[in-house]
Amino acid sequence: MRRSREAKVETHDAIVAKASQLFRERGVENTSVGDVMAQAGLTHGGFYRHFENKDALVAATVRTAFDGIIEVLEDRAAAVGLGDAVKEYFDDYLSDGHVANPGIGCPVPSLGSEIARGSDELKAEFGAGFNRSLAVIAKGLPNEGAPNRDAAIRELAMRIGAIVIARASDATTAGEVLQACRSAGNSRQTKP
Repeated sequence: MRRSREAKVETHDAIVAKASQLFRERGVENTSVGDVMAQAGLTHGGFYRHFENKDALVAATVRTAFDGIIEVLEDRAAAVGLGDAVKEYFDDYLSDGHVANPGIGCPVPSLGSEIARGSDELKAEFGAGFNRSLAVIAKGLPNEGAPNRDAAIRELAMRIGAIVIARASDATTAGEVLQACRSAGNSRQTKP
């Protein structure tokens, strides 16, 4: 019996991981439950043993995506300290790789507009994940007298907007937007 519970958890986690990637790549509306299950190597019928409905799956993927951000920050912080971990995260955020790979990137630019049209439960899950990530990032920012939460919101909002614009634009515009935001972010991070 224990192995079947472990297998169910493993299957659940595999579904969430595949859905998280597909939702961020294709969008929630453009990804069916059948698509997710097929990518996970499972049948559509097995979905309802793990989730009540698609919204429950979306909520689980949102939670998992934000948990992934926190995990990356904590792993980097263990190696280089939280301040440097946040700086590295911000640098990576504005990379061409992040623009080109939404399936493994931040869920905010990939899913934010769809979640905004979703249920109150999805919005609550998204907001909770964003706030958890924000709290870790705020702790790693230099204290310049202003509340670090406000600074973290500004820094994230700029980067999120840059990724949205870069993904939706031609290569020249994308490059200009990313470079301008990199320059703005670097000038604030290097102030004495």
